[in-house]
Amino acid sequence: MGALKLEDLPYYTYDDYKLWDSRWEIIYGVAYAMSPMPMIKHQKISNNIGWQLKELFQTCDKCQVLMPIDWKIDDGTIVQPDNLVICHEPQNEAYITQAPKIIFEILSKSTAKKDLTIKYDLYEKEGVNYYIIVNPDDEIVKVYKLQKSIYIKVCDTKDEKVNIMFDECNIEFDFSKIW
Repeated sequence: MGALKLEDLPYYTYDDYKLWDSRWEIIYGVAYAMSPMPMIKHQKISNNIGWQLKELFQTCDKCQVLMPIDWKIDDGTIVQPDNLVICHEPQNEAYITQAPKIIFEILSKSTAKKDLTIKYDLYEKEGVNYYIIVNPDDEIVKVYKLQKSIYIKVCDTKDEKVNIMFDECNIEFDFSKIW
């Protein structure tokens, strides 16, 4: 018996995904469970990120701040970032299809490896301008900016204010306010 290969696994699509009761993501046809629900600290951080983003983008008519929503990249890849900013009008109420400008993922024990590797590569490939990885355990945030189709680390921070710029948007996000 050889090593398990991707082609040996079942290939799931959006039609399968719509039938499932619990929280899942599908990446390249592979299903990833997102259960159990995030811990209280995770939820608190996510809410604080959302509130700050909402405040920072309140005067921008083009951008929207969203909490977990399906991003259907293709029929076999559907992800749910923790917090995101989009600057386009969605064509569908059930999910978005275009890359967000900013994605925050808050690490948990059950999703950390996927967030740090598979989603990092996926978001880079799909052209997400900023990928921000929040570690609630050590309270360190890693900020990556897409430059020439490759993520470059802007900083590791716990409590700094970081400038985030794309298109005509320029915000200063205060990471000390998320904990």
